Amino acid sequence: MSSHLLPFTATPPPQIPSKASPLAQHTLSQRTHIPSHIYKHPAAILLELCTSPKELNQIIPQIIKNGLYNETLFQTKLISLFCKYGNLTEASRVFEPIEDKFDALYHTMLKGYAKSSSLDSALSFFSRMKHDSVRPVVYNFTYLLKLCGDNSDLKRGKEIHGSVITSGFSWNLFAMTGIVNMYAKCRQINDAYNMFDRMTERDLVCWNTIISGYAQNGLAKVALMLVLRMSEEGHRPDSITIVSILPAVADIGLLRIGMAVHGYVLRAGFEPLVNVSTALVDMYSKCGSVRIARVIFDGMDHRTVVSWNSMIDGYVQSGDAEGAMLIFQKMLDEGVQPTNVTVMGALHACADLGDLERGKFVHKLVDQLKLDSDVSVMNSLISMYSKCKSVDIAANIFKNLQNKTLVSWNAMILGYAQNGCVNEALNAFCEMHSQNIKPDSFTMVSVIPALAELSIPRQAKWIHGLVIRRFLDKNVFVMTALVDMYAKCGTIHTARKLFDMMNERHVITWNAMIDGYGTHGLGKTAVELFKEMKKGTIKPNDITFLCALSACSHSGLVEEGLCYFDSMKKDHGIEPTMDHYGAMVDLLGRAGRLNQAWDFIQKMPIKPGITVYGAMLGACKIHKNVDLGEKAAFEIFKLNPDDGGYHVLLANIYATASMWDKLAKVRTIMEKSGLQKTPGWSLVEIGNEVHSFFSGTTSHPQSKKIYDYLETLVDEIRAAGYVPDTNSIHDVEDDVKVQLLNTHSEKLAIAFGLLNTSTGTPIHIRKNLRVCGDCHNATKYISLVTRREIIVRDMHRFHHFKDGVCSCGDYW
Repeated sequence: MSSHLLPFTATPPPQIPSKASPLAQHTLSQRTHIPSHIYKHPAAILLELCTSPKELNQIIPQIIKNGLYNETLFQTKLISLFCKYGNLTEASRVFEPIEDKFDALYHTMLKGYAKSSSLDSALSFFSRMKHDSVRPVVYNFTYLLKLCGDNSDLKRGKEIHGSVITSGFSWNLFAMTGIVNMYAKCRQINDAYNMFDRMTERDLVCWNTIISGYAQNGLAKVALMLVLRMSEEGHRPDSITIVSILPAVADIGLLRIGMAVHGYVLRAGFEPLVNVSTALVDMYSKCGSVRIARVIFDGMDHRTVVSWNSMIDGYVQSGDAEGAMLIFQKMLDEGVQPTNVTVMGALHACADLGDLERGKFVHKLVDQLKLDSDVSVMNSLISMYSKCKSVDIAANIFKNLQNKTLVSWNAMILGYAQNGCVNEALNAFCEMHSQNIKPDSFTMVSVIPALAELSIPRQAKWIHGLVIRRFLDKNVFVMTALVDMYAKCGTIHTARKLFDMMNERHVITWNAMIDGYGTHGLGKTAVELFKEMKKGTIKPNDITFLCALSACSHSGLVEEGLCYFDSMKKDHGIEPTMDHYGAMVDLLGRAGRLNQAWDFIQKMPIKPGITVYGAMLGACKIHKNVDLGEKAAFEIFKLNPDDGGYHVLLANIYATASMWDKLAKVRTIMEKSGLQKTPGWSLVEIGNEVHSFFSGTTSHPQSKKIYDYLETLVDEIRAAGYVPDTNSIHDVEDDVKVQLLNTHSEKLAIAFGLLNTSTGTPIHIRKNLRVCGDCHNATKYISLVTRREIIVRDMHRFHHFKDGVCSCGDYW
């Protein structure tokens, strides 16, 4: 075979080690005839019976002691065993000093390199074989083809394919099966099929290879069709076929076909095979039948760690994280050592449960198993700690992580975003960008919601541009995130334009758009869009109904909301959750139907939670109902006595009703318990820089200018009819109350925005609390006298102020 056929870029051929073993040092330069007594020597018998590297190390001294080191039989067997156990260094020490090497030794060494070394090293040794005029055998190529496939190295796989042809093996069944496998693993399934289709002879192994190739390339239906064709051509599926096809069935969720395959397994007697039973467990789990998967799992006489992993993952994917942890604990109790896959499944379960204690236990297990160098495991730890509200620990793991992958960055960015650390999420994204790490769709879906929380239109446009430049604007999840972001940045019309442009819409896309209309006070438009959705093929889910109910609540569409709530279970089979009940109380309460809202709570089929009573308390604050407000507050304090916000809400109800004794009692409870009101803040972006304001702050560089301008502005709006609402402030003189009102964070942010933008420019404000009644009224007058549009996003909704009117119609 000519050397130009394999233009490999490879390392030089292995050379004789600088220090040879005692065995290699005594190798004779010339082979002699092997006497028959050599075959019967105890050392030869021990080599034949050798089953581990430890046993081999115990036999070698006997070989040297008995002077058998120069016997070809022992050299051959030692090279074979060293290669088998992955010790290529020792294999080379025996191989290299042999002067008259016969071809079989080369073939054994190549097999060792293909099994235990890199593709470069294996190809380098293969090049040496050519140089030494060793005639290749078909298995040389099958080893190399498998290695190319495992490394997804299509270029060199094609080179080996060419050598198969020039060496005269293109007719060989084993070689062609290896070629089919290589192309399939290199994601060239069409080329794999073309090779398969040209074969004049096909055995069961060849059929299994192409079936597995289609299944692993995500073409499950084609894989299933090939099984039928294989049967028609007289090849009965074996256990390997079953193990190949069951993942394909699971990927497309065809439970009926999976059950048919299970029936075949029973008839063929394959069920006792652990790999088949494990594949069945995996298939049933992924098809949503975890109960059947568990029955099969419990019935297995023998389980491998893969079996345990499949069952744990099945529970996790089905949403039963507690079931996953119980299986994980059972696995530990039975003494089965977990793998990286096991701990990742357990960490996923802990994350879903928000169980920090058990998550830390798994973390200790990671350290004990020395899996802390596995970047995938560390990524799972980052995600687990983030979801368990310990983002500081996650950040520390991320900081110390070597060889960060894109998944690592995505996990950290998402972790920050999920924990409300918006600036940290954006900083991590910028750092990732500066390191020239290209974001993918998962990155964008993580960082876009963080930008949405800031509600800054300029940055929204920047990230949208990046999405387009990265060619991610066809991804339904990325586009849905953009729709949601634009809605939360106050540009609901841009959100709708993107929504209308999308060729594909997921249920979450509809949810984002419906919710966007709702938070902007466009309840009727939200209802119309919901009706349009129900006419199509995408079915509403529980979140869709929550968005629709919220939209009705924000716009006072009580009858529509009641209708949707009744329709949830009756027409769509969706059981209402605590959030749905809370939305209904909010709907009725905002509309002033407080007694009806309270009756609704009393008749709930589940025990009301804070969400429900909190909505009731908020409605009582709006409508000044002390009696029901007290009842709701006392229920809240039973459930969570440490939330200062609800204490403040009750205190405000008492203050509005001039019930000073009860107000004093609430304050005393708060002081003794160390409870405080959440400080209010507002954000405004000017000149690509975000400025934050707290009530009464004087730390801003333009503070004096802001307060001077605000004083003038208040005089102007008073002249236009504004009257300060001081009902929420007490225990101070009236003139001090007015001064305190004028230092609210949103007023400071609005004044700063007006001072630093040109006439006609809209002002976008982001506030962390509900807009108070006085600021809402004042902002209407400010929009009138300054002729500016002012868009305020508070913790619940948007307020678009223009020409003295708010989009909410004073219903919020």
